[in-house]
Amino acid sequence: MAEFEYGPAEFMVAQFDTDRPSAGVVDAILELVDSGTVRLLDLVFIERHADGGVDIIELDEMDGDIGLSDITLDASGIAGDEDVQEIAQLLQPGSTGAILVIEHRWAKELASRFFESGGVVLHSERIPAPVLNAVAAEAYDELESDELETTES
Repeated sequence: MAEFEYGPAEFMVAQFDTDRPSAGVVDAILELVDSGTVRLLDLVFIERHADGGVDIIELDEMDGDIGLSDITLDASGIAGDEDVQEIAQLLQPGSTGAILVIEHRWAKELASRFFESGGVVLHSERIPAPVLNAVAAEAYDELESDELETTES
C-alpha cells in the first residue's frame, strides 16, 4: 500500500463577530484532534479592524488565551502568506477569522488505496452543514408528502 505522510486536508475559514472563537469552538477543535479524527496542520487568526486594517496572529502568538496552548501544529505555515492575505480581504470589517488546515485522518488509507490502484480523485466538494440540512429537510418533506398522497389514493 502507498504510504502517505498526510491524508486529504481541508482549508477551512470561519468568521467570528468577536475577537476570538468561543470556548465551544475551541472545545470542538480539541475533541476532533484528541479523538484522532483530524490532525491540525495549521491555524492562523486574522483580525480585520473596522478601518480595514488587518492583523495576522499565529497560534504561538496567542499566549494560550483561548485554550489551544497544548496544540501542536504538524505543518505550521502551510496556509501561505498569499492565502492569508486573500482571506483577510474576505472578512467583514470588525470581525475575526480563523484559518484551519486540517488533515482528514479517516480518509488517509482511502487516499493511499486510490493512489495504489492508479485512481485519482477527480472532484471533491464539501457541502456546508446548513445547506445539507436544508436540502435534506426539503427532500424529507417531499417524501412525506408523496407518501401521504399514495396513502390517500
